[in-house]
Amino acid sequence: MSAAPAEGGAGAAFPWDAAMAAGLGHLRLAPRDFWAMTPRELAAALGPVGVSARQPPLRDELAALIAQFPDP
Repeated sequence: MSAAPAEGGAGAAFPWDAAMAAGLGHLRLAPRDFWAMTPRELAAALGPVGVSARQPPLRDELAALIAQFPDP
């Protein structure tokens, strides 16, 4: 199983480095507990400590979204 999107798929690979840094570093979860969590559970646990695993889109990603979904 791959975290990268299928050929022709939208989006980017899951940010595993950021997720592991947040879960194992900021929250100090045991690896067993970190890997048992869903991404949604990790995001909920990080909210109160002010850490967001979500990164803003890069300039070229934003430009692609604007081109794909233009204002009417």
